[in-house]
Amino acid sequence: MKKLGVSAAFVLLFMYAGVTSVSAESYQVQKGDSLWKIADEYDTTVDDLININELKTTVIQPKQELTIYETYIVEKGDTLSGIGKHFDVTVDDLKDWNELETDIIQIDQELKIKESKADESQENQSKSTEKKAAKSETPKAKEAKAEKKQGKSAEAASEDEQAPKGKTLEVTATAYTAKCPGCSGVTSTGVDLNENPDAKVIAVDPSVIPLGSKVYVEGYGYATAADTGGAINGKKIDVHVATKDVAKKWGVQTVKVTIVE
Repeated sequence: MKKLGVSAAFVLLFMYAGVTSVSAESYQVQKGDSLWKIADEYDTTVDDLININELKTTVIQPKQELTIYETYIVEKGDTLSGIGKHFDVTVDDLKDWNELETDIIQIDQELKIKESKADESQENQSKSTEKKAAKSETPKAKEAKAEKKQGKSAEAASEDEQAPKGKTLEVTATAYTAKCPGCSGVTSTGVDLNENPDAKVIAVDPSVIPLGSKVYVEGYGYATAADTGGAINGKKIDVHVATKDVAKKWGVQTVKVTIVE
């Protein structure tokens, strides 16, 4: 029987040389967190967090539990190719996720499994089974299922009520840093980003989002509209980040911005 790390809030079961338990590293969302911030802290991506947690939006709430990745503890006889085959991932994936320079692994070594296509395959099989079962449902069963769906819709509406209130815009978002050649590091409203490298500030077109506005940026979190830019015209924003590497990770995204006040 294979043993796995106990670093998680829940356990999934797989068949792999007997019954095996796979644990998942989890994180509880704190006030001010964003998927972008959590992804950067755990060296993963916003897309991976969305896929792993089956999120419908990038808006997250305090105390929400997010799965970061699964973990597996190596036992005698294990190889990267064998583990990769089980999780339907490549050896290169395992080496990249765990910063391994060789294929050599040690007993009791903890390996991160950031994505498992085996899970996706099982999910697809489950969906196929559900579709077949739906064809043979009785009218009463369909009615009960519809009532259950309505209950879930009401629950989703309740969650939406917790989302930030205000005018919401869909914008194109890029990222910038104050540490660049020729940059003063001081925003157009006087915020010194060199002294406050972690400040949540966005550059805006004042005709669209007034300077000084408190906003909530999807995937970034709460911020202040405290800067402008020559290329920031219309429904475009530039989010401030601490380093160039983080700015590159952000890239160009289409996000929703809610003007809170």
